[in-house]
Amino acid sequence: MSKKDQNPTPKSRIYFLDHLRTFMIFWVVVYHCGLVYENSGIAGFFWIVHDPATTALASIPNLMILDIFIMSTIFFISGFLTPLSLKRKTGWSFLKSKFKRLMIPWVIAVLTLMPLYKFIFLASRNMTQEHWSSYFHWSNGIFSQNWLWFLPVLFLFDLLYVGLASLNIKLPHISLKSAVGVIFVLGFAYSFSMDVLNLEGWTKTALLDFQNERLLIYWMIFLLGALCYRLKIFESTGESRTFFFSVLGTVWIPLALYYTLYRNTFLKPGSFIFSAVTDTVLIWLSFYLSLLGLLYLLMMVFKHYLNRPGNIRGELNQNSYNVYIIHTIVLGVIAAAMLGAAIPAVLKLLILIASTYVVSNLLVYFYRKVVKGAISQVV
Repeated sequence: MSKKDQNPTPKSRIYFLDHLRTFMIFWVVVYHCGLVYENSGIAGFFWIVHDPATTALASIPNLMILDIFIMSTIFFISGFLTPLSLKRKTGWSFLKSKFKRLMIPWVIAVLTLMPLYKFIFLASRNMTQEHWSSYFHWSNGIFSQNWLWFLPVLFLFDLLYVGLASLNIKLPHISLKSAVGVIFVLGFAYSFSMDVLNLEGWTKTALLDFQNERLLIYWMIFLLGALCYRLKIFESTGESRTFFFSVLGTVWIPLALYYTLYRNTFLKPGSFIFSAVTDTVLIWLSFYLSLLGLLYLLMMVFKHYLNRPGNIRGELNQNSYNVYIIHTIVLGVIAAAMLGAAIPAVLKLLILIASTYVVSNLLVYFYRKVVKGAISQVV
């Protein structure tokens, strides 16, 4: 991406980022619906509903392809929008607005949706309900915050960004290419080290849940988004078509390598295609090449083909944040209702994806248009 021929900073919304964020929320729904029907049995230990009818389409290796780019893309978009939001406010008012948007919904969700999560988990498995005090995220065992981990982690990133901005440190100019190079090298070194030191997995606390080997890359991708804003990358009209099609034509190579190596590691623990160290090196190299390649392609495709408003897209964009918050409970109810139904697992999966996304959007739309409207009239 080149910075040539830049236009003044647009005052209107960057529509393609809104659309891309909504698109990623849809894939979050797909990923979580897939866990209901994944065929290894691992999700049965922790996921809200696990149907005995499974399908290879929803296998963990397949789902991990989605896990490469979904949350990183959302963090990138959040990082891109942060400097502009901070520019319009003081640091304190920015953090207050972020606390209101992220942490208050998080508090409400962990006190209401997480107890519902455990209730559905036990009910769908015909297990006895437990003492009420064990249904909250600080005491519910393996569930913890589950999908809600994203909200406090994003608030932490906002807090760190404001802290860095307040220091007024004059940093040397860094180009986008250099930043991507640093992310690739540091990210690989960090994730590889966490892997070989057996530090992979989740850290779960009353406030923060995060995946150890992913936390740094999410933070760096967030900062990459902020850097792209400062460099006005998306105002450029001079992108190289050759580079775009080169990435488009080659990104499948690291993707295929990552899938092959991860699938072998997952299905045959202790077995290696090359060796323990070589396989680990190649897994993380292919992961970062895939992530950066897919992130670039998504940005370019949405920028050039979906950078305009639309009525339906606009409604979905307004719904997307709250859809993320409620969708797991919605899919749990629907998946539990389909347990035992004489329907092929693949068809169940497709029904669950479509119904979860539609019902979640309808519930959020009803809340926005009816409930909030009624509350505002009363106030």
